[in-house]
Amino acid sequence: MLDIGFLELMLIGVVGLLVLGPERLPRAARTAGMWIGKIKRTVSGMQREISAQLEAEELRQKLNEQQKKLDDSLKKAKLDVESIADSPSNAAPASQSDTEQRVAKASSRLDDALQTVREETPPSSSTPASTTPTRAAEPETPNPDSAALNKDRNHQ
Repeated sequence: MLDIGFLELMLIGVVGLLVLGPERLPRAARTAGMWIGKIKRTVSGMQREISAQLEAEELRQKLNEQQKKLDDSLKKAKLDVESIADSPSNAAPASQSDTEQRVAKASSRLDDALQTVREETPPSSSTPASTTPTRAAEPETPNPDSAALNKDRNHQ
């Protein structure tokens, strides 16, 4: 960013002291620091928001790719099953074993496709960095005052 050394800062301080005077210089420095802090916070907020949007877009693209792969695999399995169902059922026992093999092959293709999708799908627990973190469930600790109130209520 800006390469300002000690000598430059001292020069700015001396010029500010001469121009503003000793009464107004601290207030001007405080105001300038406040504005610089606001600008830095705004810029970092924008950066976080942009990175969150980019991460969300990447996740959407991955999800769409996985959905397409799953749809293609399901179409192939459906075509295999339909071709098996369309084959004549009056076939000899030898063709029944062929049908069983085709069903097993279609089933294994479907299993492979589902396994591939499970392996390539990112875990659902990943969230963009800019979202506010959720608080972990803390065990409820009994409040001594509420316990005393409950005792009093029970006695009445």
